[in-house]
Amino acid sequence: MSARLNLFANPVAVKAWKHIIAASKALGESTLPAATRELVMLRASQINGCAGCIDMHTKDAAAAGETAVRLNLVVAWREATVFTEAERAALELTEEATRIADAAGGVSDEVWGNAAKHFDEDQLAALVTQIALINAFNRGNVIVRTPAGGYEPGQYQH
Repeated sequence: MSARLNLFANPVAVKAWKHIIAASKALGESTLPAATRELVMLRASQINGCAGCIDMHTKDAAAAGETAVRLNLVVAWREATVFTEAERAALELTEEATRIADAAGGVSDEVWGNAAKHFDEDQLAALVTQIALINAFNRGNVIVRTPAGGYEPGQYQH
């Protein structure tokens, strides 16, 4: 399978996506834990059916020391006992924000309040931005049908 369009080869796409990639990399400098960022990116990618991002974030998280048990349970995090309360709050916020069209009111005050119990303002800003960015990546990849399976950990982190 090949993509409909190579977003890394087309000059128009490269010019635009480099800014989104830079924004995502900047979040690595935030105080939001890297493990939380990876779990959030994986969960949003699962919801959106983005095979390329699922491939990337599963492999990058594993390379950074995340366990197979936790990675496999992200899809069923509500029933899993392997996530911290802060991670659960981030995953819940990710789900509501990713499924924003499914709820007339967007993200509920309850979900926001739960996240705010666990993360300071800077971390919340990073979390909101990370959720928005991964959803943008997911949409781009799903639209062009970016294939999955060939990603090598750290491939796009240079």
